[in-house]
Amino acid sequence: MTALELTLLYLLAAVLGVVACRMLKLPAMLGYLVVGVLIGPNALALAENSAAVRHLAEFGVVFLMFVIGLEFNLHKLRAMRAHVFGLGLFQVLLTIALATLGSLFLAALAPTLWRMEWRSAVALSGAVAMSSTAIVVKLLAERLELESEHGKRVIGVLLFQDLAVVPLLVLIPALGSPPETLFKALAVASVKAAVLITLLLMGGQRVMRWWLTLVARRKSEELFVLNLLLVTLGLAWLTELAGLSLALGAFIAGMLISETEFKHQVETDIRPFHDVLLGLFFITIGMILDWRMVLDRWGMVLVLLTLPVLFKLLLVMVLTRMLGASTGVSLRTGLYLAQAGEFGFVLLTLAQQNHLVAPDLLNPILASMVLSMLATPFIIMYANTIVMKLVASEWMQQSLQMTTIARRSINANRHVLICGYGRSGQNLARILERESIPYIALDLDPDRVRQATAAGESVVFGDAARLQALVAAGLARASAVVVTYLDVPGALKVLANTRGHAPQVPVIVRTQDDHELEALQAAGATEVVPEALEGSLMLASHALALVGVPMRRVIRIVQDQRDARYSLLRGYFHGADDDTADELENERLSTVTLPSGAGSLGRALSQLALPALGVRVVSLRRSTGKTLDPDTDPALQDGDTLVLSGRPEPLAMAEEKLLGGRA
Repeated sequence: MTALELTLLYLLAAVLGVVACRMLKLPAMLGYLVVGVLIGPNALALAENSAAVRHLAEFGVVFLMFVIGLEFNLHKLRAMRAHVFGLGLFQVLLTIALATLGSLFLAALAPTLWRMEWRSAVALSGAVAMSSTAIVVKLLAERLELESEHGKRVIGVLLFQDLAVVPLLVLIPALGSPPETLFKALAVASVKAAVLITLLLMGGQRVMRWWLTLVARRKSEELFVLNLLLVTLGLAWLTELAGLSLALGAFIAGMLISETEFKHQVETDIRPFHDVLLGLFFITIGMILDWRMVLDRWGMVLVLLTLPVLFKLLLVMVLTRMLGASTGVSLRTGLYLAQAGEFGFVLLTLAQQNHLVAPDLLNPILASMVLSMLATPFIIMYANTIVMKLVASEWMQQSLQMTTIARRSINANRHVLICGYGRSGQNLARILERESIPYIALDLDPDRVRQATAAGESVVFGDAARLQALVAAGLARASAVVVTYLDVPGALKVLANTRGHAPQVPVIVRTQDDHELEALQAAGATEVVPEALEGSLMLASHALALVGVPMRRVIRIVQDQRDARYSLLRGYFHGADDDTADELENERLSTVTLPSGAGSLGRALSQLALPALGVRVVSLRRSTGKTLDPDTDPALQDGDTLVLSGRPEPLAMAEEKLLGGRA
């Protein structure tokens, strides 16, 4: 097979694997592993795991470590130090220690099945200690659990695991040295790593900032990317030259850049290289897997899958409980961290290269790691069900949480339900307070909820994506629901719950841009507010004012643009303070809900001839919560809510026509 044919095969396999995983809502990494197994020499034999491909895949590990270093935020590390250096430290050290002892005990018990000396056991236990950052963080974000009690503990452990990879990258090659020079090799490697890291971190940040500033002043994107590749691969080469690993140098390069102002630009530029090469790495991992050997030794694979997962689950659960968490939070944390991780593959590959893993054990170990990662999305999906069944106190705790929400909202009526109490939610709450409009806010950050509650604000701890929390917060009695966080899957859950249980309540959703506009509107959003549009309108208004356009005209231009985008802002709703002589002649908005006896029921909008009265139908919402376009001329139904725009007298005539007998 030629180089071009091999490249096309890899690209086709990667595309098909990623598409399949996206359709099944699984991480792309699993798709790479599966297609690697399929096209490898042990399945369809479409490609061989050649040395050239393996060398190219090593660069995937280099860029993975670079991105981890780039995301290694010292501020976040300090903020989460209790979880990182408490739970995370104990989890990694105890997993390595106990897994090593377990491996040696198993080797003594069944030496023919499990040939393992202490150096191999230490290397393998390092791989067992790792969990999948890519899969778990993605699922936490999708489930809106990053700020939950178990979510913060999971992130803390994953951060320490990323940090623990660095000494393991130094330790495993040293363990591959001959027994007589082992301790000398360990000492030399440790000294080399300490000296190199100290030199780079002491003066490296200043040099890196100076160099990147110099390159950035050339204003050449091509030069900046080339320089980025040079720095990453150059430091990787430097650490390899010092007898350490390529990945360690890439990690240091990422850490140095993470403390500069170029971090976000670098993340954007490096992403294509990182994703493509990392995908290639996981394909080569899949190609190593011999499925026939797995079938022949399925019993061992099952044991190697079950024992590490149960061991990590129990260990993390016990440690989390000992460090003060509730039983439910402890069990959830264990379920989220029980699987193998991508760094486990990196360390296993490094152990194989240093002849620390017997060839006949490699495939069962690799298969068990792949299967545990494949099972992770399903374990996390049913984590809440598992916890509720196994932990009796969790049901009581969740009931208490719902009771707390219900107690806060029991007297609330026609209130605004705010989902998320970040900056946008807090700004909205302050405006509502000034207008004497009641609100209830749901948020998952316990610290934020505690501080806001102490300040007398109407905030409770609860997941707005869960129906129970919305119902407890008085969803059926609310005048509106506002989703303030930038999470489309979470917003879709809120919309689905609102549509199913309180379709008459309008929902306003905040988004980053217009990409998910149609999906959100189809799900029942009354209005979608994209931040990108509002930002562009503010930029335009300032620019117009600075070039000399009169302020009144600037305001009119911006308002016209908003009118064109937001149907609910075409006009305004009438209030008691609007009855001045001037205001009575201006257009305003009026809401009309059709009762069962209304004369207009069953008639199309065009038959009512409202435009002839000088009245325009801005929007029409069914009793089910579905919003219809008035231009489609729908027939009116019982419970429809119409938003009308016009002057006071025509609006009164239109309302009489809608509610009265047939003309």
